[in-house]
Amino acid sequence: MPNLRVLAGAAVMALIAFPAILHAQQGGAPDDPVVARVDGEEIRQSDVMEMARALPPQYQAQLTQIYPLLVQRLVDFKLAGKAGRAAGLADDEAVRVRIANAEEQVIREAYIEREVSARITDDGLQAKYKEFVANNPPATEHHARHILVTSEEAAREAIAKLDEGADFAELAKERSTGPSGAQGGDLGYFTADQMVPEFSEAAAKLEPGQYSKDPVQTQFGWHVIKVEDRRTAEPPGLEEVEPQLREEMAREAVEAVFNDLRDGATIEIVSEAAAPQGDAAPQGGTTPQGGTTQQGGTTQ
Repeated sequence: MPNLRVLAGAAVMALIAFPAILHAQQGGAPDDPVVARVDGEEIRQSDVMEMARALPPQYQAQLTQIYPLLVQRLVDFKLAGKAGRAAGLADDEAVRVRIANAEEQVIREAYIEREVSARITDDGLQAKYKEFVANNPPATEHHARHILVTSEEAAREAIAKLDEGADFAELAKERSTGPSGAQGGDLGYFTADQMVPEFSEAAAKLEPGQYSKDPVQTQFGWHVIKVEDRRTAEPPGLEEVEPQLREEMAREAVEAVFNDLRDGATIEIVSEAAAPQGDAAPQGGTTPQGGTTQQGGTTQ
């Protein structure tokens, strides 16, 4: 059960970090029921869910338990808002500045979200996937086992046992010092770049079913290697990489939106506008060196 005091604080901070507009809704939809009324003003289930989405994941996972507390916290916020208006804070200059800043943020974010959404098309996704496939060609994967020992002599003794007919997996369980020894030395499938070069080069020279007739030395010790299988790994399908590709497209779209906005705009970076010094300066801040007036962009 979550600590209620911690949760209450988290709820407050969540709404500060992610502003939520709580408002009375008239004639709400059946799937958005009223959960509370404060002096006649309605709080709906959608308001609670909006607040929950702004909470840390560990609290979201306990929504059933914390739901009543979220309702109570929204009631408190509604009361605080009404009290603030009654106190005349709606006309307070500092409050009006904060409201204007919040409005600017909401408008800005809504514009960027819509522009980015419009630029991420199915055709664009297909083109991005083709680019991904071109940059990730099919790779050869080896399935191998190994026996890892601390000396060349011990490795040659293992090879002698194999020549006499010993089972590779059983011998690995008996003699291998590596973590895979308990699994009969099984390393699973791997590509060349996933192993140290000496190991990968030796494995590539073996046919499936063969083991190395000479020990292979690496930084980890001496190896006897057996290749069990070899296959070509195809690139993952679109459905597997779609979230990654959409994220990349979104980043690119955001930059494209900003670049388009700069085009045709007159942007002036004032050379005298140096970064604040002393206590007013953020740690690690830098001072701009010079500036320029330009059309359609800034100068770095």
